[in-house]
Amino acid sequence: CHSFAAAADGPTVCCNPYHFSRLCGPESPPPPYSRLSLHDEYKPLDLSDSTLSYTETEATNSLITAPGEFSDASMSPDATKPSHWCSVAYWEHRTRVGRLYAVYDQAVSIFYDLPQGSGFCLGQLNLEQRSESVRRTRSKIGFGILLSKEPDGVWAYNRGEHPIFVNSPTLDAPGGRALVVRKVPPGYSIKVFDFERSGLLQQGPEPDAADGPYDPNSVRISFAKGWGPCYSRQFITSCPCWLEVLLNNHR
Repeated sequence: CHSFAAAADGPTVCCNPYHFSRLCGPESPPPPYSRLSLHDEYKPLDLSDSTLSYTETEATNSLITAPGEFSDASMSPDATKPSHWCSVAYWEHRTRVGRLYAVYDQAVSIFYDLPQGSGFCLGQLNLEQRSESVRRTRSKIGFGILLSKEPDGVWAYNRGEHPIFVNSPTLDAPGGRALVVRKVPPGYSIKVFDFERSGLLQQGPEPDAADGPYDPNSVRISFAKGWGPCYSRQFITSCPCWLEVLLNNHR
């Protein structure tokens, strides 16, 4: 990024995807942000006025998945493509809405309404009856999140205007019995799943799960509402709108 051109050899690296887009030009899609500081769990990304222009370009130049084209995890859209690296399920409280969304690209946007991007559009998933709390929370999803598979793990970038809340086996404290839910503010990113740490954890005994079956290869992300010991909602199924990211790396 031009902002750090004078300090290219310094410890600070700009990882704003919109800045990458500005350098690459509109003819090529911007790559996902690179790894952040190894010493920071998450830190803010400096959003610029190019956010809207990037989104409009992305919506115009990219293929948008239609509602009827959501593919189940077991259905490969193209036999020549590699296997999907994760599947995403969208939940409203205890009800899963829509099919599993299989992810083949290195990065995927999960957002509410078209034309806010290409990827998994949650606004296109219909349900006959929705509570008022679900409707309010859905209206807060906005630009949603960007999930990116990188060499060290899976990163989530909060592109919306409200916080997201994340729980993952690799974010829990080693040997801890309490559920750990991390709050990620708008414009921040966090490594939601660490491949190396996951391998070490799976060599040990399976930990006790306080809120349902334990899956060592899944990440849960709630939009706008937190859960766990620090919140009034004790379980993820009490959250109005949340995602279950099922990783395919070690299965």
